[in-house]
Amino acid sequence: MSDDLKAEIERLKAENAALKSKPKAGTLSMKVSEKGALSVYGMGRFPVTLYKEQWLKLLGISDEIKKFIEENDDRLKTKE
Repeated sequence: MSDDLKAEIERLKAENAALKSKPKAGTLSMKVSEKGALSVYGMGRFPVTLYKEQWLKLLGISDEIKKFIEENDDRLKTKE
């Protein structure tokens, strides 16, 4: 086997391993942004990025959000 072919096989193995390590579509993942905010990936085309205090404020009213969704279910759309 030539050195070029061996090098190409190794490159493809590395590329395959990198692809396997990425989260699958529809899977939520989190990352700290360059500016120190929390980004949640997998909910749409772009991440949802908020700072720590914003996430905590939002999580603090999670029951109210769920109630609002239930009360307005007929007016809210579901993304397919």
